[in-house]
Amino acid sequence: MTVLTGKAAVVTGGARGIGRAIVLRLARDGASVVFNYAQNREAAEEVVRQAQEEGGNVFAVQLDLAQPSAAEDLLGTAEHQLGGLDILVNNAALHTEVVPLAQTEEADFDRVMAVNAKSVFLTVRYAARHMRDGGRIVNISTLNTVFPAPGNAPYAASKGALEQLSLVASRELGARGITVNTVSPGATDTDFLRGANTPEGLAMAVGMTSLGRLGLPGDVADVVGFLAGPDGRWVTGQNIRANGGVL
Repeated sequence: MTVLTGKAAVVTGGARGIGRAIVLRLARDGASVVFNYAQNREAAEEVVRQAQEEGGNVFAVQLDLAQPSAAEDLLGTAEHQLGGLDILVNNAALHTEVVPLAQTEEADFDRVMAVNAKSVFLTVRYAARHMRDGGRIVNISTLNTVFPAPGNAPYAASKGALEQLSLVASRELGARGITVNTVSPGATDTDFLRGANTPEGLAMAVGMTSLGRLGLPGDVADVVGFLAGPDGRWVTGQNIRANGGVL
């Protein structure tokens, strides 16, 4: 498909997992895409290589969104390189070790909020100032904002902030035809998920899902692709829970 031909897109955290799938989906749909990665250059280069083999126009930028200037640096670089900004997908996220709230360190909370909430505030603010009319903003949240899990306080709090930013932005930017939505995946089969869960935990996640399997990164990317494309023009201020029926 080429429904996004001529569109300029930015995806945060696009080297692996769901972010990688989103980058490739938008590129297949015809968008030119800039994404950032924090450390894994090899994975980022592999995304670029695959996109190019499929005829896509994709660029990787190494920036750590925990740094104060990184979010706006990313969008400024992308806007300059692509000639504008039409689509923003905030996918980058940091998750600390799962520990009870009483044992959570303030520094861990600050680090998670910097990436998962503040960087979203900064990129959405940039988009509010620079995005072309008719643009699309999609912020990736989590099942954990409505299905809280012990030990996840900083992560769930940061994603709750992201969801509220999305709602406010959808009200403020609607007059310009810019849609702002949230996508909340459930258990999605990524290296991160498998590294953070036992086989028993993964089996439990499958058992809680109406469709009887873990989600795939492409399942989430396809929802983002819909929201980013012309068919998503009448959807804004929504939280689409792409979780296979857990809730």
